[in-house]
Amino acid sequence: MTLHLALGPLISLFAGILILIVPRLLNYIVAVYLILVGLVGVFGFGGWHPH
Repeated sequence: MTLHLALGPLISLFAGILILIVPRLLNYIVAVYLILVGLVGVFGFGGWHPH
């Protein structure tokens, strides 16, 4: 049996738990998320698969 975990949902889960524990982290987590999504959109990292 093989278990495949996507990185996006794991990051979202971790961020949600951190926000529940330390609500003041919300600004930083959202800022980092937006920067990463922007970088992926500009440079297109999402379409690269090393096979």
